[in-house]
Amino acid sequence: MEKNRKLAKIFDRIADFLEFKGDSIYRVNAYRKVARVIKDLPVDVEEVYRQGRLKEIHGIGEKIGKKIAQYFEDGTIRKYEELRREVPEELIILLDVPNLGPKTLRLAHEYLGVRNLNDLKRVIGDGSLARLPGMGSKKVRKIEKGLEMFMKGQERMLLGEALQIGEKMVHHLTPYAAKLSLAGSLRRMRETIGDLDILTTGENEGIMEAFVNTPGVKDVLAKGETKASIIVDDTQIDLRVVQEGEWGAALQYFTGSKEHNVHLREIARGMGLKVNEYGIFTMEEDRRVGGIREEEVYQALGLEYVPPELREDRGEIEAAAHSALPRLVELHEIKGDLHVHSQWSDGTATLEEIAWEGARLGYEYVAVTDHSKSMRIAHGLDEKRLEEQMKAIRDINARGVGAYLLAGIEVDIHPDGSLDLDDAVLKELDWVVASVHSHFGQDATERIIAACQSPWVHCIGHPTGRIIFSRDPYPMDLDAVLRAAAATGTALEINAHQDRLDLSDLHARKAKEMGVKLALGTDSHHLGQLWMMRLGVGVARRGWLEPRDVINTYPLKELLAFTRKSR
Repeated sequence: MEKNRKLAKIFDRIADFLEFKGDSIYRVNAYRKVARVIKDLPVDVEEVYRQGRLKEIHGIGEKIGKKIAQYFEDGTIRKYEELRREVPEELIILLDVPNLGPKTLRLAHEYLGVRNLNDLKRVIGDGSLARLPGMGSKKVRKIEKGLEMFMKGQERMLLGEALQIGEKMVHHLTPYAAKLSLAGSLRRMRETIGDLDILTTGENEGIMEAFVNTPGVKDVLAKGETKASIIVDDTQIDLRVVQEGEWGAALQYFTGSKEHNVHLREIARGMGLKVNEYGIFTMEEDRRVGGIREEEVYQALGLEYVPPELREDRGEIEAAAHSALPRLVELHEIKGDLHVHSQWSDGTATLEEIAWEGARLGYEYVAVTDHSKSMRIAHGLDEKRLEEQMKAIRDINARGVGAYLLAGIEVDIHPDGSLDLDDAVLKELDWVVASVHSHFGQDATERIIAACQSPWVHCIGHPTGRIIFSRDPYPMDLDAVLRAAAATGTALEINAHQDRLDLSDLHARKAKEMGVKLALGTDSHHLGQLWMMRLGVGVARRGWLEPRDVINTYPLKELLAFTRKSR
């Protein structure tokens, strides 16, 4: 939602300014936590404010509530404006460059005169940045890589962000359209999205007027009888209106991918047919033989219908020719979320709230996986507090509150491969996720393999460590990790949070081929993030995963049998 994102950006920027000035890391992280809560709210934060319900949102106290009120009443936050005046305007954009960091930026500004992107490129190129105190060539290479990711991030957006914008637009246009669908890479659930594509049928003039007058439109780039383009939230959205009889062919064509469609056209030519956005036609007579329904395109070519997520020309057409496509996992088959944080560490929800929200989502279970003690900044749990939490979870389950809570942990894997908590407490847990949270430049192969070999670890969390547009995967021999996971019966996570989507679709498919089970977890720190399970299922489907490949499809009894067997 646009206002949520804008307000979250302001709080994130306050954190940046404070860090740039050298303020307390605790104050910095407090603002970052608020930003995360607001960004991931499933409802419009302005509506919550107007209804006087800000106090109901965990993580928003009285002081932050007053700042939110300032924003909606005055259009800005005084604290933000005060800090902004203390940081040169040209520097602000550089605060978004991954791996740079406000502290390093301050040094580069004070000692090297860095004021903008060109200056940053200059001091990287001439070697002067590497000569700053505490820098060196290794850190500069990371900043250079971060600059590359930053430039890519200016051109594309996260899948989760695009999905919310796209679905809001679909909701707005639905009253005016006979048929309506998102298309392009968003329909294929790619992890990053460029422009948004929407396809519709209906009365052209009414649809076009509704489209170009969408609330929040910044610019109308084009408006014709059947095509229009607008800018919303700095995102280009393209609309195309087609005839009812062309709907299926057009939807297939504009969903893509380009490589998939080129392959289909090659097959069509070999059969004396041509396929385009208007339908399926014979080459000689130009006689229309289909196109009303999307399935007709594949049927005419002797192919099984290919789900949108698979349309990347990665073998799906060959499989469809032999009726050998997988029966992909679906969202309604997910029986629980296997990675959720609570107030016991750095989450915002109580255990009971998580249980009730799980039940509302139709889940049978939810795994509570708070951070372990090494994550001091996240208020990680030591053995004593974890035992207390286990007792609280058992009590909630005994009272039948909401979905069944799995007593779990996200335990840190130390650089030497040891785990952050004693075996004596780990063995009492229902679900143990082991994750790397430090020393990202170190090759992680052996430490992750060591975690797989622990009898108490059920799953490796966000296995490659990448954060889209912000951090590359850490060095790792993924094949070696997959072999270890297969040998030990350890699941690997598809982290469904929009910033991670880790494992990627290609890695998830490889894991399946090597006999490794996958677990979906939203890594939620707020109840408003639980919806991202949809994104994880999208990755799973793009990775050719079937229900039996994803342990979240297991009923509770079967899931617990899986965890006991792995031990």
